Amino acid sequence: MRASNGSFMLCWTLAVAASAAALCVHLTLRVRAIELGYEMGRVHTQLGRLREVRRVLELEVASYQTPERVDLVARTLFGMAPPGMDRMLQGATLPNVLDAEREAAKSGASGSRASRLRGDPDVAGLARAGEDPAPP
Repeated sequence: MRASNGSFMLCWTLAVAASAAALCVHLTLRVRAIELGYEMGRVHTQLGRLREVRRVLELEVASYQTPERVDLVARTLFGMAPPGMDRMLQGATLPNVLDAEREAAKSGASGSRASRLRGDPDVAGLARAGEDPAPP
């Protein structure tokens, strides 16, 4: 009976040790899960604060980009003012391409630029913009 009593004590000791180890592992994991929950709450709170800061900064950027704000900063900080008449240069007048096209269309010249442009809307758009399209 002694041999069976010794093996029972050995099995009992191993069972108690395994239960104690399982309890330690369970408690460790539970404490870690609670710590992570608190950390997640802190991070969520910080995320809310950062979103609010971002919203405020976006509003501030939008206010700096308004023409009134740019004018105010240019006049006060940089001492800028609209140029006087002595600082402005008069440019040449732009040619009126549409009038020239209408005249060419009225004259009915088949080889004229206007007749070539009527067939291609992309080229006609370039001609209205004042650019000279490449010949077809």
